[in-house]
Amino acid sequence: MSFAWRHPSTWVEGTSRLWRRSLRFRTVLITLALTALAILIACVWMALAIQNDLFQSRRNEVLDDSRRATVAAQATLDAGEVQGDRVRLQNLMRGVGDDIARQSSSDRIAVFRVDSAPSSIAPQDFTAGGFDEEIVSEGLRERVQAQPTSQWWQSVTLEDDSGQTVPGIVVGQQLLVPEVGAYELYLAYDLSAASQTLGFVQSTLWIVGITLIVLIGAISWFVLRAVATPIAEAAETSERLAAGELQVRLPVRGEDELATLGRSFNAMADSIQAQILELADLSLVQQRFVSDVSHELRTPLTTIRLAADILNDRRETFDPAASRAAELLHAQVQRFETMLGDLLEISRYDAGSVQLEWEATSLAHLAEDIIAEMAQLAEKHGSDVRLVAPGGYSPVDMDARRVRRIVRNLLGNAIEHGEGRPIVVSVDSNSTAVAIGVRDFGMGMKPADAERVFDRFWRADPSRKRSIGGTGLGLSIALGDARLHGGTLAVWSEPGGGSNFVLTLPRQPGGTIEAPPLRTEPDAETDALDALGLTQPIGVLGDAAVLSAELTADASSDSARSGGVS
Repeated sequence: MSFAWRHPSTWVEGTSRLWRRSLRFRTVLITLALTALAILIACVWMALAIQNDLFQSRRNEVLDDSRRATVAAQATLDAGEVQGDRVRLQNLMRGVGDDIARQSSSDRIAVFRVDSAPSSIAPQDFTAGGFDEEIVSEGLRERVQAQPTSQWWQSVTLEDDSGQTVPGIVVGQQLLVPEVGAYELYLAYDLSAASQTLGFVQSTLWIVGITLIVLIGAISWFVLRAVATPIAEAAETSERLAAGELQVRLPVRGEDELATLGRSFNAMADSIQAQILELADLSLVQQRFVSDVSHELRTPLTTIRLAADILNDRRETFDPAASRAAELLHAQVQRFETMLGDLLEISRYDAGSVQLEWEATSLAHLAEDIIAEMAQLAEKHGSDVRLVAPGGYSPVDMDARRVRRIVRNLLGNAIEHGEGRPIVVSVDSNSTAVAIGVRDFGMGMKPADAERVFDRFWRADPSRKRSIGGTGLGLSIALGDARLHGGTLAVWSEPGGGSNFVLTLPRQPGGTIEAPPLRTEPDAETDALDALGLTQPIGVLGDAAVLSAELTADASSDSARSGGVS
């Protein structure tokens, strides 16, 4: 299935098909998925580790810088002589601010008085460098006010010169002003440089990770191509070998494990080819032997049959022992002749020399004729043969002789194994096929026996007495005749429930059967009626009336499928 880019549904279907059928695609996809997951985890971990280390390093630098500036400022305050002069104290605080700006790498400074009591000489609070008082949280101020000797910091968001927000840190500590008391000192540091460094490192990590995924995918593809190509060649060669091309072999390159596999495969193919050719020659010899022996036996068998017929016609003049011997001889010669005919037919199938003689035949009329022919045998076994034919009267091209042989064989087996119960012969048709089913209610077969019922010379119960003979080839020949017509011969059976054989033939030679007219597995309700003997035959109409009725029904069916006729 190809990908249609305008139809996303084909993407899923195409990918699913590639996943099922391509070992290379599946392996590369799994490799890429696991590699991408591993690289993602590694990149995320490295990015977080670098971010944390970079932040901690910059934070320690900021704290050290703030501590130096605070110590220098406190030293200036301790060295100053105020003597209660308000002007001197103002000048001292202005000088302290200049010292902090020189000692610190930050120009964003804020100084706030801790004690809110009025004082005539206490310097006013001030800020420098565009320090925004709102970045100092109440929690940070409480910590700075509560612990004079400690240094506290907090991550904040600052604004640069262009008005954009950048990450930052504000550090707070107390200053002790002579004759006035404690003041809060806050320094705000811009971390945009560290953020840019972190962004560069993260983008580099992602670029390297994606590049690694692409490279690993390409390497996996080429490595798998080197391994999967010989495997694909082996699979293709195996398919061709299974299709009958016995001469195909794998190309052998090098001396590695794949080359050893190729040599082993070729040796196996040589052995298989030799055995198949040997078996083919042996089969051909057997076919010729069976055909030649069968043909050679026909002349003496004809002479023996004529002699047996003469003896059988005059058996009433013989003594009882000789009369019985003549009767047995006549019956066994007939059975031998039937077996010889079956062997000749099998040999023709094996040689592929069977030719069909097509003629238009009504399957329902053919079934009536065969039921009439075997009425005496059915009466002898106490079986009542019923014909149910709602369809199948219109002529269909078939080899009438071979279809008669199939139906005769199926009906004979039903009479033989029907245990004297009713036998239902069903004929029906549809627009593409005709079918005939033979249903008995006798002993039935096990599922394992039903699977082998068409094998040559196979019988479900070899010890069972047969009153109408049989060679064990009838159903095998019937299956071959059905396949020659392009049809099917199916069986359903269960122990104690009887058997149902259904022959389905296409209406046209070489045509297809869309749906079989008859089901192989019988309906439970119909079976119950049949077992009670309630099934009644449908009266046979005249040929013209039946043909007209069936054509009308077929036309109605076709019009219903096509939406009606005018």
